[in-house]
Amino acid sequence: MAMPKPEQPASTGSGPYFERRYWIDIQHPRQPADTLLRHIECHLPDFSSDLLADFEKSRGTEGGLEVGDEYSIKILGPWNGEVRVTEASTDFFELTTLESHPEAGRIRFSLRPHATLPDTVRFEIHSWARSRDGLVAFTYDTLGLGRRVQQQTWEVFCQRVADFSGGLWLGPVQVETIKDGKGEVD
Repeated sequence: MAMPKPEQPASTGSGPYFERRYWIDIQHPRQPADTLLRHIECHLPDFSSDLLADFEKSRGTEGGLEVGDEYSIKILGPWNGEVRVTEASTDFFELTTLESHPEAGRIRFSLRPHATLPDTVRFEIHSWARSRDGLVAFTYDTLGLGRRVQQQTWEVFCQRVADFSGGLWLGPVQVETIKDGKGEVD
């Protein structure tokens, strides 16, 4: 078995630091939040668009998600990447980018009861990242190509979670971007 690739934290990246949130509120889901999140963990590739970001488990046991598992991702465009599960809890799991991924950072998927609405959950994807290098930063931020693909990838993911939940969408997927400490709502 090959040695695991080193992690690629945001501190090793280049260009602006982005914090992004994508979320959707779902009322009356067919199952509790923790059950729905376990299903997402066990079927991660089913929630991502094969065209935009095709996830394939490369390390770990099929049918589950544990710290240390790894996924190879075929990403639309010239770059592919790999991620590792670095945290998992009852209401979230987190992936960290590995060496040569186009981004340097981490992304957290969470599903929790809504703070104020009864029988409502919020599915959220929250990332903290920079581009891996100057070329990726230029294509991602300056040209905006990577950013559009990434946003569409995570919007589709949120929509598929909402569809699978069987609940009522309380509006479209919301997107918020904070670039180097400056908030922008997309």
